[in-house]
Amino acid sequence: MRPLTVLLTASGVPGSAALVRALRENGERELRLVGTDMSELAIGRHFCDAFHVVPAGDDPGFVDALAEICKRERVDALLPQSSFELQALAEGKERFGDTTVLVAGPEAVRRSNDKAATYALLDAIGVRGPAWRRVTGAAEVAAAARELGYPDEDVAFKPLVSSGSRGFRIVSAAADRRRQLLENRPGIAEALRLEELVELLGDDRTEALVMELARGPERTIDGIARGGRIVLGHPKTREEMRAGLAMYFQTLDDQELMHIAARIATELQLDHFFNIQLVGEAVIEINPRISTVVYQEDLNLPYLGIKHALGELSDDELASHASRIRPGRKALRYFDQVEWDAG
Repeated sequence: MRPLTVLLTASGVPGSAALVRALRENGERELRLVGTDMSELAIGRHFCDAFHVVPAGDDPGFVDALAEICKRERVDALLPQSSFELQALAEGKERFGDTTVLVAGPEAVRRSNDKAATYALLDAIGVRGPAWRRVTGAAEVAAAARELGYPDEDVAFKPLVSSGSRGFRIVSAAADRRRQLLENRPGIAEALRLEELVELLGDDRTEALVMELARGPERTIDGIARGGRIVLGHPKTREEMRAGLAMYFQTLDDQELMHIAARIATELQLDHFFNIQLVGEAVIEINPRISTVVYQEDLNLPYLGIKHALGELSDDELASHASRIRPGRKALRYFDQVEWDAG
């Protein structure tokens, strides 16, 4: 019998190495893993059994390229890792033949990826999110910032569609560019004064959000859903930021967070993997995809999610694994490397 074949998109993202290891160490069967990425330098090239370079997720040829790979490699399940690929995959599911694509419906993806739609959703269902304004152009940015309390209060600026803190900036009257220059590491998302942000934007008409700067500890809810119902999931902390990415996590026992996640999942009719992120008491992001996972030897969320999607686990069978979740389980991400000779 041939091994189960799973395709991992964006196999160069920071969580790929741990995900590949977890899928291989599922304890039940051999998996054949196919990695894809925009870059030849993705770690999936070295850790997966096969690897293909593909166009960007917003490229018109992206879905066709992936569908052809799935057909050629006889892929059973396609697991996307990048927010930038989800809309195309959700809209193009029918082009993948016998391959099961683990992505929510197009409307759920659109409302999750568009941060203004996300915050409007939260307002509509009574879930706490940041106060926000949808803006276009520098003048609207400035007006919205002042409506939200600037300069007495710091605010935040973010593009409508982004991932991994791309484009996010704190807008603060106390921003000290000289100190940033002399003391901060390169790559840190520096705070800006409103005047500096307005100057940078110039005539740019990209839609964006100006919003309340949420404060407090960061937490997320990771889970697997079907038809808007959370089948299995748990909250965790999100700590020790580096270049916009969390490096340390600890699982939590917090039923209130699970209730918040359940309301969001129902409203969006989420399917498959999801991740909901909070800062303090405010939900700031909904990611209808797999995110960083805290693994246990007896609870392998990615593998269970794939089996569930393929019909190998019923909802009740998947839900029964909730008793294995260990609050206080910790995960620490770190740098590693591979070596190879040219040729």
